Amino acid sequence: MAKRDEKRNLRGRAGRMQGGRGSGRATQGNVRLWGRHAVEAALRNPGRQHRKLWATREGIASLDGELPRNFPLEFAEAPDLARLVARDAPHQGLVLECEPLKELHLADLLEGKAARPLVVLDQVTDPHNLGAILRSAAAFGAAALVTQDRHAPPESGVVAKSASGALEIVPWVRVVNLARALEEIAEAGYWRLGLAGEADLLFGEALPAGPVALVLGAEGDGLRQNIAAHCDALARLPMSGAMESLNVSNAAAIALYAVATR
Repeated sequence: MAKRDEKRNLRGRAGRMQGGRGSGRATQGNVRLWGRHAVEAALRNPGRQHRKLWATREGIASLDGELPRNFPLEFAEAPDLARLVARDAPHQGLVLECEPLKELHLADLLEGKAARPLVVLDQVTDPHNLGAILRSAAAFGAAALVTQDRHAPPESGVVAKSASGALEIVPWVRVVNLARALEEIAEAGYWRLGLAGEADLLFGEALPAGPVALVLGAEGDGLRQNIAAHCDALARLPMSGAMESLNVSNAAAIALYAVATR
């Protein structure tokens, strides 16, 4: 009887917190992350302020390492966790609520000598694509991701899950004016190389020996005219005629691999 009452209480708390089944909304401006890789990376990130972890006992056992003493942890059943995240989200027995990452400024990022590549996204709005690009950026050693404040996904559980931990690794800078940011990036010593399917140059031909900022456009629409005009060169990937274009996250991964293996 006591166990049944405890489960009922857990479900009641979960329902009150998330504000409707499957919404995945966090409280008071916090961010809610789920899945082992995303949660584990956030727990390891000293820049994160954690609020609470809901977990199944199997989820806790899957973590690499122990939680700090007095960490705000509440055990729950898998169906209760499903009420805390987006509908059908694969939470893997772990849901973490934490504060958003601290805001980063482009000027701080560009201090020092230009070296590792930057990834600049022009109105890429799909959080799955953005998360996948973060994952490739981490895999191939990119220095940072730069997006607009508007017309880009916010930090979220979907981005974090798609990034598989890279959200905690790759600095993500949001700017108000992307064209002005590209001017600052050029002044810092980067060659701005935009990917465009209609370009005459092949990517390998346009790739410089020095620091490069890869500029990629929105899904379907590509680079806006003003952003393309702020690139030093436009280039296309060497694709066969069988496919017209690639998903932006796939194109980013190929371009980052090419930079890494110059």
